Amino acid sequence: MVARRGKLIVFEGCDRSGKSTQCAKLTDRLRKEGHKAELLKFPDRTTSIGLIINNYLANKEDQSDEVIHLLFSANRWECMQKMTNLLLGGNNLVIDRYAYSGIAYSAAKGMDLNWCRQPDVGLIKPDKVIYMTLSENKASERADFGEERYEKKEFQAKVEKIFEQLHDPSYWQVVNGDGSIDEVHQDIFSAVSEVLSADCGPLQKLWTEETIKGKIDTEIHD
Repeated sequence: MVARRGKLIVFEGCDRSGKSTQCAKLTDRLRKEGHKAELLKFPDRTTSIGLIINNYLANKEDQSDEVIHLLFSANRWECMQKMTNLLLGGNNLVIDRYAYSGIAYSAAKGMDLNWCRQPDVGLIKPDKVIYMTLSENKASERADFGEERYEKKEFQAKVEKIFEQLHDPSYWQVVNGDGSIDEVHQDIFSAVSEVLSADCGPLQKLWTEETIKGKIDTEIHD
């Protein structure tokens, strides 16, 4: 018997909005309730491309804005086959940051928005984007805020404005992260539950009308 494909659930938002905590909490709850679920994070700092990105974010080396943007995109593309196999195998994927972050952070530097979007055209389109917001004061109170390259209040404000331009109400859900961890989680789970029970059809490609060809199978192939 073939399995229904898994759902792609992406968490986005400015730094320290609670995405990583909520991604882990959602993944854990999905598993406890009998769903197959995997958690992935971008950038994936374990790959050769990811190591370059990590050094850049930690201010250990510099890259031009264009180069680092393309590296972030390449880091996502190198995971696409793995993600496709997992989804077609019936696994729900919870993703901590995706293409929207790549675009928002580069465009916030003054780069052309359409140029920034182009390298990610054709990635797997999420079934749901959870966009987490957080008040400025709350964000700055979070531990370690400001340690990495992009964690400056003025820059984060620019990033937030770009996210607002990318927002698509047809599959984005805005969640206020100012509440307690459990309160925020419940808001997120309510939004995700609707997607889990829906038949979303074949995998879609991001920012195109195309679908991703592939056989839904109970096995995951390397």
